Amino acid sequence: MQLLISPASPFVRKVRVLLRETGLLGQVQEVETSTSPLASDAALVAANPIAKIPTLIRTTGPALYDSRVITRFLNDYADASLYPEARIWDILALEATADAIMEAAVSMTYEARFRPEEAQSADWVEAQWNKVNRAISALNDRWMSHLSGPLNMGQIGAACALSYVDLRHDARQWRNGNAELAAWHAAFSKRESMVATAA
Repeated sequence: MQLLISPASPFVRKVRVLLRETGLLGQVQEVETSTSPLASDAALVAANPIAKIPTLIRTTGPALYDSRVITRFLNDYADASLYPEARIWDILALEATADAIMEAAVSMTYEARFRPEEAQSADWVEAQWNKVNRAISALNDRWMSHLSGPLNMGQIGAACALSYVDLRHDARQWRNGNAELAAWHAAFSKRESMVATAA
């Protein structure tokens, strides 16, 4: 199998961390591709009509896309336990919260990178940051108990989301008022899988 990636993407990083945590790295080749909202790589388009990363090219069926689809597939493929049935709805909600942080933070990045300066909207950027900020506060206030215990996909998603905020929006200082979450993230970021996939 091949995983089409751009290393800075938090959605890609989720999958790359999973590959290392489940021992699948030797079975899935990571292939870097250059794509943007304005220009899509031809090989990526051929595999995924939406032309988004990550995309998983399989030998047994059509390519898979959307990071949550890919992580569920690879978790089952590896017979791993990153989506424990006993807590499945909580894990999925936690992962969705992490993905929402990623989506809003990436949108902020795209506004600055791909729109002409005169067309950029400060109101739009602040609205996206408000989403990020509320979701981070929710992680700190509601989800800390789910961020401890055996490794699950919600934890991986949250760590990758927070690391992306650090990468692109560190001036926003998300740690202010979120001390417990900040301590958790610092510890989780030391995992070999996180160190190996840092952008």
